[in-house]
Amino acid sequence: MSADLVLAAGADLSAFGRDPWWLVIAKAVAIFAFLIVTPLLALLAERKVMAWMQMRVGPNRVGPRGTLQSLADGIKLALKEGIVPAGVDKPVYLLAPIISIVPAIMAFAVIPFGPEVSVFGHRTPLQLTDLQVAVLYVLAVTSVGVYGIVLAGWASGSTYPLLGGLRSTAQVISYEVAMGLSFAAVFLDAGTMSTSGIVDSQVGTWYVFLLLPSFLIYVTSMVGETNRAPFDLPEAEGELVGGFHTEYSSLRFAMFMLAEYINMVTVSALATTLFLGGWHAPWPISIWDGANSGWWPVLWFVAKVWAFLFVFIWLRATLPRLRYDQFMNLGWKVLIPASLVWVMLVATAKALRIEGHDARAVTLVVAGVMVALALFALLWNLLRRRRTDETEIAPPEEQPFDPMAGGFPVPPMPGQKLPTFDRVSGGSS
Repeated sequence: MSADLVLAAGADLSAFGRDPWWLVIAKAVAIFAFLIVTPLLALLAERKVMAWMQMRVGPNRVGPRGTLQSLADGIKLALKEGIVPAGVDKPVYLLAPIISIVPAIMAFAVIPFGPEVSVFGHRTPLQLTDLQVAVLYVLAVTSVGVYGIVLAGWASGSTYPLLGGLRSTAQVISYEVAMGLSFAAVFLDAGTMSTSGIVDSQVGTWYVFLLLPSFLIYVTSMVGETNRAPFDLPEAEGELVGGFHTEYSSLRFAMFMLAEYINMVTVSALATTLFLGGWHAPWPISIWDGANSGWWPVLWFVAKVWAFLFVFIWLRATLPRLRYDQFMNLGWKVLIPASLVWVMLVATAKALRIEGHDARAVTLVVAGVMVALALFALLWNLLRRRRTDETEIAPPEEQPFDPMAGGFPVPPMPGQKLPTFDRVSGGSS
């Protein structure tokens, strides 16, 4: 039977569902500990890296070189008084942080950390469970987490949190479409939606090379999905005070921050699984025979996840926040059309492969580079057109301007000139 037919029939999930109860609990606890410790380290790394990039000192007081700053901040938030403003919808207000954090943790149930290993004599995969539609499960669960932001903004009974919640709704609708289409290209080529099956299909070549446009679209969408700069519009402090969590304090505010960083870890782990070969070792480490066996793959997986977390920090330290119209134009006019075109190209290459034409890799790489170049050209064209439109606006005709006409001095508008003052006669001309 050909590999395509095997994949079409579904990934082999026979290794799952056979673990004893104590091993299932141990895996769940290990995943939970990973998702709690990683955000604490990521928060410290973010402050240190941003300080280094912006030529600042960063945290350096609590612990050796400031290494305990994240722990101190967490303890401080936990011990602060939790204030519930008057006029809130209290049940929804209290439930919103929980809705934000729980789905982010649940999504990690189908993320593979490594191959099968031996744990106290039991052979088990380093993955809690797997499904034939595991990636769709992740997409569905993470989309539920956004309801926490929407409900927090609505239940706060305040204008600015409500606007932040509405922005989050539009953001999710816009970028989850593009994210789902980037997944479709992976499903078409791998022939399965199982996360372990997708990792196995990247043994030869990672999808970041074969499906480059899908990778670029997913990386852009995952930044928008996690409300991170430059797409952090639901919590734009310059416009909305603090956005959806303006009325939250103490431990509830900490839960929102924890949910944001856990979501960053989740989307980074999903990007690693779908496009960077999952737990497989990168070249040239993969030349070593034992690189993809035992517990070593956990190291490769965690290193790839941290590479994505560094990109999140890098973007926040360097890019300003987008305007809302630019953000919507990027999602609907660039990412979604490019995703549709790319999915059609991948489907065509898949059909040619099924017909017996063995030019899959060359076709996908060439088409991927072409679509990526077209995507960058479209972005460049949009930016250049915006600059051209701004510079080609005809200035209004010059009109006489009296800065004291309203009784107090005002600056001139574009096209108006201040009258010249004659120092000799003491008058203006």
